[in-house]
Amino acid sequence: MTRDEDRSKFVKLASARVTKALKDIQLIGNLANRSNYDYTPDDVTKIFKALNEEIAACKKRFEPSNKKAGGAKFTLE
Repeated sequence: MTRDEDRSKFVKLASARVTKALKDIQLIGNLANRSNYDYTPDDVTKIFKALNEEIAACKKRFEPSNKKAGGAKFTLE
């Protein structure tokens, strides 16, 4: 695959997946309707903790320092 093909594939997949994730987050927001659902502040905390942790893990995978570059590094200092 060429770089152009790789880029095109990334753009297509990222657009579809982010759009789906945004829609799913909107659906989670719909759960805030107290006339339809009963939940506790602890439930809300757990939901947003899980979402934030997964976002942080996902973001970390995009950081250049997380790309495999010849294996693990070790130092005593």
